[in-house]
Amino acid sequence: MSPCPVPTEQQPLNEYEALRDSWFYRWPSLDWWTYGQRLGWVAGVGALVAVPVAAASFEPHSQPLKFTLVAGAGVGVLPGLFLLQLYLGWRYVRHRLASQVIVYEESGWYDGQTWEKPPTVLLQEQLVSVYQVEPLLRRLRRTLAGLGLMYVAVGLLGWLCL
Repeated sequence: MSPCPVPTEQQPLNEYEALRDSWFYRWPSLDWWTYGQRLGWVAGVGALVAVPVAAASFEPHSQPLKFTLVAGAGVGVLPGLFLLQLYLGWRYVRHRLASQVIVYEESGWYDGQTWEKPPTVLLQEQLVSVYQVEPLLRRLRRTLAGLGLMYVAVGLLGWLCL
């Protein structure tokens, strides 16, 4: 069997380990409390922008409902972007782990090289994909769904009350 021609940093298992060990991409693997705290801090930073914009748009004392709805919607933007980045990064790695054929570059230019994984490597990487990466993606999907429901609720409340 020939050795893997894929450069070390482009091998799916190494890409997985790099994401798993990175400060940002390991957020979904943290316990729920810490994960929520990190997203809360991101929402807090979003609030630093969203609340003044909402206050400039709608006077909080005379239009409290409009102010609250716009501020709430604005606060969710930054966490949504963070969650989307996390989801896309982990989904990319899951795809690379589960694929039988890997596309890689030998040089700085896209040269379209491919490598077919041997059955043992494919099985090992598929197991990592199913048991390590998929639970993280599930958590991210649930969090994104919760954020989406918040936007639906804000939209419905705004539509019904305004």
